[in-house]
Amino acid sequence: MLDYYNLTLIRLFAGESKIYRSVDSVCKSTVNYESMENMYTPEYLNSLRIAGVPNHQLELKIGSPIVLLRNLAPSKGLCNGTWLIVTQLCARVIEAVIVTENHIGDKAFIPRICMRPSDTALPFTLKRVQFPVSLCYAMTINKSQGQTLKYVGLYLPRPVFSHGQFYVAISRVTTPLGLHIVCENETHPIVGMTKNVVYHEVFANLG
Repeated sequence: MLDYYNLTLIRLFAGESKIYRSVDSVCKSTVNYESMENMYTPEYLNSLRIAGVPNHQLELKIGSPIVLLRNLAPSKGLCNGTWLIVTQLCARVIEAVIVTENHIGDKAFIPRICMRPSDTALPFTLKRVQFPVSLCYAMTINKSQGQTLKYVGLYLPRPVFSHGQFYVAISRVTTPLGLHIVCENETHPIVGMTKNVVYHEVFANLG
């Protein structure tokens, strides 16, 4: 769903897209590496979508917002979750400008890196070589934590599913005038309303 909105938005803006495709393989550290390598085709590996790992195909334009998915150089502000704006798209590097935290305006050069996600249910370890970024016109509530934004559009096709998530989402914006919420919860008796998930047990021992 998130990929759909990001791709829809990037195609509304002027400019030529550049598509980067990852190089995927079964990691040689995998048990029974040879049989696993023969069993899983490159096409299957390319199709895998894993949380915290960039997709096989990354479509970007100059001016696109992106978010880092790995810690590259924390001392220079290049941490997991850092927002940047693309300024140049080269064959081996992405040039971008940081737009969050203490390094706003700093130029960064992002290379392709090798990623081996280990927290998956796959019977092998995936090795993916790709730029560690994701297009970020839209993001999940969890990924938005720590961000401070002037304008926020919150789309809720269903109620938030965890305690405190609604608060996290609306507290990203600096002023109520910059917050716009769209609710599409057809099961709620009042149109435009959503359920704020709160566990009353957390208040049990207070006072």
